[in-house]
Amino acid sequence: AIVATTFVAKAQNSIPTQTTNPLPTFKNNEIKFALNEDASNYIKMTFLNQAWVRYNENNSGTAIFGNSQENTFDVGLRRTRIQFLGQMSDRIFFYAQFGQNNFTFSTARKVNIFLHDATGEYAFIKKHLTLGAGLMGWNALARFSSPSVGSTMSLDAPIFEQITNDINDQFVRQLGVFAKGKLGKLDYRVSIAQPFTTQTANSTPPPLTTKLPNGESMATYTLKVPEISYRGYFNYQFFDQEANTTPYMNGTYLGTKKVFNIGVGFAYQPNAMWYFGGINAKDTIQTAMQHFTFDVFYDAPLNKATGSALTFYAIYMNSDFGKNYVRNLGVMNPANTANNTIAGKTTFTGSGNAFAMDGTGSTIYWQTGYKFKNDLLKSQGTLMPYFGMQVANYQAFKENMLMWHCGMNWLIKGHNAKISLDYQNRPVFDGNSNRDLVQVERKGMFVLQYQLLF
Repeated sequence: AIVATTFVAKAQNSIPTQTTNPLPTFKNNEIKFALNEDASNYIKMTFLNQAWVRYNENNSGTAIFGNSQENTFDVGLRRTRIQFLGQMSDRIFFYAQFGQNNFTFSTARKVNIFLHDATGEYAFIKKHLTLGAGLMGWNALARFSSPSVGSTMSLDAPIFEQITNDINDQFVRQLGVFAKGKLGKLDYRVSIAQPFTTQTANSTPPPLTTKLPNGESMATYTLKVPEISYRGYFNYQFFDQEANTTPYMNGTYLGTKKVFNIGVGFAYQPNAMWYFGGINAKDTIQTAMQHFTFDVFYDAPLNKATGSALTFYAIYMNSDFGKNYVRNLGVMNPANTANNTIAGKTTFTGSGNAFAMDGTGSTIYWQTGYKFKNDLLKSQGTLMPYFGMQVANYQAFKENMLMWHCGMNWLIKGHNAKISLDYQNRPVFDGNSNRDLVQVERKGMFVLQYQLLF
């Protein structure tokens, strides 16, 4: 606190006022160090842990280190995070987050925690224009491209909105500069970023030679030095205004706010993708990656006296990753290690809990939930059931991809202590006798999550 107070003095070119309480305080589930008398300048710390207990019906052909696995039961850490943020002066703000994701029985042990965010920013025009730089999550094109993972209504955020997740970004984040602010009821964020090279990704993209079962080429990420990425998200907030202190947007306020937003966004990266094409189908053709989104978010109390509330979110995304691109991805995939498939028995969708989460084409997703009154379970909190569905029309598929999920949140202490039970039903695609990609089976997954947040 002494070092931070000295920094504030230099930044404001003034002598700081000694705080009456230099010790950290714990209030509203926050650990906070005040740097001035009214605590408008501060340093804050938060902690999040999400533990999963899961039963998964594995996709056909799944193996773990060569061992065939029809079903998997496991326990894992979906997310463990620590955040540090501080308002060092009226205009200077910093944000840092580190931790670990997707730690299971089959992943590497004793891996290092890594940086998720590290940004500094300066408010040139308070509330209206702030500029910043660093490893950032401000590169959004939709509401849940940068989700507040501790406040999601469903078990997890719709990951497909995080279009380059861990391919040329670091779990959503990229190195770059951003601008954010509010103009009346319009909240905006725009960013210019340098994507990471795909060669350093945890999961290297498929090779340029990748093809569909019918022999058509599939686009994949280029191995050339990535060009600059441009993204923006603009949402009009009709009722209560949401904070934009950090880039991460709430999944539900549990009836404490009345929020109705309509948003639009875009993402564009020149020459991000390539595929074989031309007359001989062997010319390397580079193409841009570009996306456009439209989404709606509504979150409001139904009865202020009892605390019941409704949450609804919907998005339309038009995606162009290049010709026939499809990304099969499984969250915390139980079969994400070497030798995880059985030769000759795998499907186009791949192993474990993967499904076609992203692709060139259009996607619609929606989720809704109802929070019961605050004291439904008396001193043990309340319940919030939810339902969500993703429907995608991909260029590479002959029929729509449909995934749905439903669940129940036991809100013991709001988002700070909650237990969630989720069931996901997903499709598995493979080539038929005509070598067209069609749904060949459906699989399910049950997840019990215990979340602690302060």
